[in-house]
Amino acid sequence: MDRILSARVDDVIVNKISFLAQKLHLSKKKIIEGAVRMYAREMESTADMNVFTQTSGAWKRSETVEETVHHAKNSFRMSMERHHA
Repeated sequence: MDRILSARVDDVIVNKISFLAQKLHLSKKKIIEGAVRMYAREMESTADMNVFTQTSGAWKRSETVEETVHHAKNSFRMSMERHHA
């Protein structure tokens, strides 16, 4: 399913997209999609898209799951008590 994307783009870039589309006998949509795919392939080849190295590290916590749950429940309970009075 195609979605609509709206972006302000410099006139020079719009002209280059139009020129490429005309020269390559492709739609502007195909030119833009191809450019994004090329960037993605380039990043994948340099391993810049490794999700695990770019996440916040929640999966590498130093505390156990039980401790995390206990802290979360305790914080919630304290906030409820503070607003209860």
